[in-house]
Amino acid sequence: MTPAQETEELAARAAAGDPVALDLLLGRIRPEVVRRCGRFLPHREDAEEAAQDVLLQVARRIGTFEGRSRFSTWLYTVVANCSRQKYRELKRRRAEQPLLMEETDVTDPRRTSVIAGTSIDLLEALERLESASPELVAPLVYRDICQMDYGEIAERMGIPLGTVKSRLHKARREVRRWLEETTA
Repeated sequence: MTPAQETEELAARAAAGDPVALDLLLGRIRPEVVRRCGRFLPHREDAEEAAQDVLLQVARRIGTFEGRSRFSTWLYTVVANCSRQKYRELKRRRAEQPLLMEETDVTDPRRTSVIAGTSIDLLEALERLESASPELVAPLVYRDICQMDYGEIAERMGIPLGTVKSRLHKARREVRRWLEETTA
């Protein structure tokens, strides 16, 4: 049995209520979850916090995993949602304490992570995209950040493959335009 098949088996057992399988599953997926959260959040501390949120959500909601799609596909959705939520939380904190960075000489990654780097620019663009065309966000996140294949995305979203590709094309076009605006 491959490691991916073992993970799927653990997920199925955990979803059925096996606490030992859940513990094993959480330990197995943790490194991958941290790595995937790091694609959203450039500072390791922020990615690790988001990863803890993901693992907590998996533990709480594993019973909702029905096995209609692969566990990895289900997990990517949780990772994307928790990472984006962590970003919003960090951004909110930054807005609430705008003068704190100017008053201190010590840089706190929890405050600087929301204003530095191209990953943050992408997250800003994703927020704009969600406001303008929410149906375009999921295909972009699944394909370009979670690196899922088109078939998995179509299966996960319950839409035809052509629709996935069309939405992805539109999303990339919009995000590219916004990113070019911010760098110009």
